Amino acid sequence: MKTNANPLTKALRKRERQIGLWLSLCDGFAAEVVSTAGYDWALLDMEHAPNSIRTVLGQLQAFTPTSTTAIVRPETNDPVLVKRLLDLGAEGLLFPMVQSVEEAEKAVAATRYPPRGIRGVSLATRANAFARNTDYFEKVEEETTVLLQLETRQALGSALDIAAVDGVSGLFFGPADIAADIGRLGQPMHDEVWDLILPVAKSLIASGMPVGTLVQDPTYAAKLFNEGFTFVACGSDTGLLARGADNLLSAVKQAL
Repeated sequence: MKTNANPLTKALRKRERQIGLWLSLCDGFAAEVVSTAGYDWALLDMEHAPNSIRTVLGQLQAFTPTSTTAIVRPETNDPVLVKRLLDLGAEGLLFPMVQSVEEAEKAVAATRYPPRGIRGVSLATRANAFARNTDYFEKVEEETTVLLQLETRQALGSALDIAAVDGVSGLFFGPADIAADIGRLGQPMHDEVWDLILPVAKSLIASGMPVGTLVQDPTYAAKLFNEGFTFVACGSDTGLLARGADNLLSAVKQAL
């Protein structure tokens, strides 16, 4: 962790718009390329990308000297993995496939030290600058960003109850999995998907809970911000590389 101050957590509490970028290339050098672009937050994905603890470490190190908050999506809600990621200095976590209040409580507990949670204690880690940040244990709970991902119709139906769990910083909609859950596999931008998401989002926003998502369309990302979303990832490193390569090749071929 850079310091004991996490700007993303504070911005979410104030409902300040936070523009994000999704990272799946699993490489510290690739992370460094985008680290000074000026995004408010970046998501290091372990669920659908071939990341390991070691590759996540390199990417966290790339973001350390920047103003961008790097958070990690673990592949599952595993308290041991959560403990290791927090010890590495991850400033926040996005927990995938949270379906119930009980699963939300388990996620939050994994980020908290006893007696409020179950996180194991190591006295000298990268997160506390190897024991040089002497107030780390007092401040880490209020600084760590805890985001929970809603990815099914069932989860959407429990959204307000999940939002009421103490310690949740924000709720994140997963349109790709919601699309699959309603028979629209591969169609995350289908109207049926967003007809489910947007009313739930509106209710959460009215309750004071920050909401976010990932879309690959900058125009739609801006639309969501304008409708009250607080944190939206507007693209991914793999998407930028793939589309950039496609467009470059196409441009050259068309000029021949």
